[in-house]
Amino acid sequence: MDTQAAEKIVAEQVDAVSKNPSLVRGNGCAACHVLFSLRDKMGISEADAAAMLSEVLLENKELDGRFIEMVESIHMKQRMAGVAFAIKTREAKDKYLDSQLKNALEELLSDTAGFGVEAAMRKLVLTHAALQVAQNLGVDYHAATEELYHYMRRHAESEGDLEKLVSSLLGRAKK
Repeated sequence: MDTQAAEKIVAEQVDAVSKNPSLVRGNGCAACHVLFSLRDKMGISEADAAAMLSEVLLENKELDGRFIEMVESIHMKQRMAGVAFAIKTREAKDKYLDSQLKNALEELLSDTAGFGVEAAMRKLVLTHAALQVAQNLGVDYHAATEELYHYMRRHAESEGDLEKLVSSLLGRAKK
């Protein structure tokens, strides 16, 4: 695939959204807007567009910086969510994110030791599902988690689906 063409599209979309945030419809995702523009303009799959976007941002640090500034501006500053984080320096943000990542990894290790690998895998799957709901609905993670648990309480078959997936993932991990 043509990374130069992809880089041009990404840069154009980052600039366009930075200048006119209303291009991101409703409470939509700024990063997804760029991703879907790349997909549509290059005529590639969403998975290929995601891989291409990652490649472009990894190779072009300046564009990567502009991309994250656009995301922070729309998702944190303009929507008044996470403003305290958004106004920090990049170094302070990185330090905070490093700490959060280490804490999350330690929590998963602790869950695995205390409750077993199945419980930790279940937590990972449910967290992923809740994050998908949050992103797709434009709600915060806690609201999405509660909605997901509410749904699962009312639809008992979802518990069985979850157990099958966890068993399948663990079975594949052992191979």
